[in-house]
Amino acid sequence: MNTIAEHIADFLKEYPPFNNLTFQELFNIATNIRVINLEKHAVLFQNNDILHDSFYVVASGIINLTTIADAEETIINKCHEGDIFGLRPFFAKNNYMMTAKAREESIVYAIPIAVFRPFVANNSDVLNFLLESFAINSRHTKDNVNSSNKLMPDNGFYSDTQSELQYIQSLTYNNSPLTTTADKIVKDVAILMTDSMVDNIVVCENNNPIGILTDSDLSSKIATGRYPITETIDKIMSSPVVTVIENVSLAEAQLLMLKHNVTHLCVTKDGTNKSVVKGIISEHDLVVAQASNPGVLIKEIKRSQLPKDLKQIRDRLSDLIQNSIQKNIPISHVCNIANEINLALIKRAVELTILDLGSPPARFAWLSIGSQGRKEQLLLTDQDSILIFEDVTPEKYREVKDYFLRLAKRTTSLLEKVGYEFCPNGHMGSNMLWCKSLTDWIKQYNSWMNTPGENSNDLSSIFFDYEIVFGEPKIEEAIENVIFKNAINNTLFFDFLGNDALKKNSPLSFFKKFILEEEGPHKMKFDIKTRALMPLIDSARLLILSSNIKGINNTYLRFKQLAISDSKNAEIYLSCAEAFLTLLKFRTIEGLKNDDSGQYINIKELSKTDREKLKNALAPMRDLEELIKSKFQLTQFS
Repeated sequence: MNTIAEHIADFLKEYPPFNNLTFQELFNIATNIRVINLEKHAVLFQNNDILHDSFYVVASGIINLTTIADAEETIINKCHEGDIFGLRPFFAKNNYMMTAKAREESIVYAIPIAVFRPFVANNSDVLNFLLESFAINSRHTKDNVNSSNKLMPDNGFYSDTQSELQYIQSLTYNNSPLTTTADKIVKDVAILMTDSMVDNIVVCENNNPIGILTDSDLSSKIATGRYPITETIDKIMSSPVVTVIENVSLAEAQLLMLKHNVTHLCVTKDGTNKSVVKGIISEHDLVVAQASNPGVLIKEIKRSQLPKDLKQIRDRLSDLIQNSIQKNIPISHVCNIANEINLALIKRAVELTILDLGSPPARFAWLSIGSQGRKEQLLLTDQDSILIFEDVTPEKYREVKDYFLRLAKRTTSLLEKVGYEFCPNGHMGSNMLWCKSLTDWIKQYNSWMNTPGENSNDLSSIFFDYEIVFGEPKIEEAIENVIFKNAINNTLFFDFLGNDALKKNSPLSFFKKFILEEEGPHKMKFDIKTRALMPLIDSARLLILSSNIKGINNTYLRFKQLAISDSKNAEIYLSCAEAFLTLLKFRTIEGLKNDDSGQYINIKELSKTDREKLKNALAPMRDLEELIKSKFQLTQFS
């Protein structure tokens, strides 16, 4: 027996996914493995290299995986003994997007993909491991399966959450595929494909797919002379064709291409070859889908120089949100992704403005408030922000404030070009009322919270939902400390907020019918923002502030945290948390459908099931209202 191959097989069997194979299978694989010795700092492959025909396992030493971001080389992961890397050739055809470099003298095993592929196709555990490793970045080792380190795919996706979303998002593909019948002549079909500028044609019988002809078939079977160009295409087509159902995810498509070693998938009405052809998915479609990965979008944002570039990325975010909702990805998950991309867009707008104006004369913080401050902005709604700069000497105050007003005005104008409309109430850092020093902001919050009745005209509750986008985190911390210091036993303030939360009109009538708008442009429509979402948002804010719970600004998470801290009323809070997500999803779907804020819903257009689902989401609001009345004994501002 080959002692080297036996030694390699013994090594591999200790690590997943190889521990799912028999020793004989491992031995057969090991006989085809190349052993590569790498000196310190030697490069195995680098960014933009053509893909290798193998993937790799670290036998000894350490391999650093690095990428270039903002002109700096960043270490994404360190691969130790038993770790797999270089999986990109399994899942994509474009070049490497990472560099693999030996941190110290190392030995790696190069496993030919052609040799390993049959074991992947025939063993679901092996297949699932590779897909999980590439898609969700999980790192599995003999010593610690749940290691906090991550096995990164060779494409530079940085976040588990982002990669997970990418791999369950829907694909965009050709839904008008070229079709033909099996008795057509190869020459005629090749001319048709050339004239139509496509690289494939689906062969059908009674509109059901029985095979597929690709450029690869023409190259390998016609150009080589194996078959004459006068042959019928049933002699050279690939059959049977691999079929999938509509709305197949990127993960599912990649898995099937890998399992069947094909480059195209045929989309049919019911996912089988016994139904009508609806589209064709190519490897190119998978590459395009990867370009909409959140990590890729954020990297593009960092490189963007013009508002139009940022606008294109924001438009792609809308597509990503829509595809995610159609795929039934949890709306809380979609919010996390959208928040990161929105943050990156706003941050880049501030950065570009600073590049134009020059360095700021003082430290500052740009805070998003409102829906973005709560990490709930899925639609292109208006922008809300405040700007806080550190205290400066009186003689410098005017000069410093003038600079930050210019910065804020340019930034908000840039964001308006991206698609974020100006706030109609002027709640933006470009408004001189909301661009001021830390001391002035502290005075502002003190006034709002200690004498709310006197300042009700300019007091908006969205100023208590904030998230730092750019600048000095300690400034945000200072504002948070002031808010929670003032909140302690502040009956007057909570009386004001409580009445504000309950003043919205009821969403349902006594007979459980939707209360619709009686006049105006939205007559006979349901105002889901004012009547449903805002009472939940306002109530969650009130309860979290009165419970002195810091650091949670998201409505869903506020209710979840309240369920923990106030277990007696946990059922109400959990019901409200789920209700909020349901209502947010309804509004988002409506906004995406009509390209607006989604505030007004035509109840008549909803299915009976959706009407009931919407009505059920409104049910917990009555219990929440009674809870607030009981907790705060609202009187003064009633």
